[in-house]
Amino acid sequence: MLLCCLIWIVTIKKGVFGVNGDEVKSVSVMEGDSVTLHTHLTHIQRQDQILWMFGPRIAEIYKEIIDMFDSRKTFGDRLKLNNQTGSLTITNIRTEHTGLYKLQIRSYRGDSDKIFNVTVYARLPVPVIIRNSSQCSSSLEKCVLLCSVMNVTHVSLSWYKGNSLLSSISVSDLNIRLSLPLEVEYQDTNTYRCVVNNPITNHTQHLNLNDVCQLCSGSVELHSHLKRLTPSLVYALVGVTATALLVYYFRSKQEPKIKTPV
Repeated sequence: MLLCCLIWIVTIKKGVFGVNGDEVKSVSVMEGDSVTLHTHLTHIQRQDQILWMFGPRIAEIYKEIIDMFDSRKTFGDRLKLNNQTGSLTITNIRTEHTGLYKLQIRSYRGDSDKIFNVTVYARLPVPVIIRNSSQCSSSLEKCVLLCSVMNVTHVSLSWYKGNSLLSSISVSDLNIRLSLPLEVEYQDTNTYRCVVNNPITNHTQHLNLNDVCQLCSGSVELHSHLKRLTPSLVYALVGVTATALLVYYFRSKQEPKIKTPV
């Protein structure tokens, strides 16, 4: 029983706190936005020491004196330290600022350490829907489409039919092109949309079948002719053809046969 309790305590400690017992909080932010990492202190006393590190130390408050150690190398002028609470704000954050930020608080009230796992997501592009020319054929029934996004990372790309998910693909690599195919019928009247998303936001592109799903070269003329064939026109063509055949038959029967002289 004692062993089980010890295992449970160690598991909880690793899940809530870092490897060394530091509290870890995950923070997600879009590139270009501002994020504040809070100390949750209401007021700093004169003897309190607040130290922020992103690898090396980047900012500190001690005896009411603020020191910024970054020297504009990594963050430029993006770092701001609140002199009342010690909270750190990063403005116009970039993807290269993704990583672990460590906070050390040394106070007469007690010491504490925290780790902020900050993930910065790049701005999402709007998906682009095109017909896949590599899958082009003379078929008059199916159209193969591609939904694509460029230079993305940590995103998912999905096709929806109405509110139903048809297919999806995810990627974690940096700055790649992501494409997802979809096959539809030319006469399909359903609504389709392609969605790119990350844990923070998403962009949607709705499919306009008439604009995007054009017929392949070589089948456009045939398709245009077939579209003009109404039932009445088909019956008329059949009637004209049958009449012409009958006339030809009776004329061939009535024409005298020419005898060849011996």
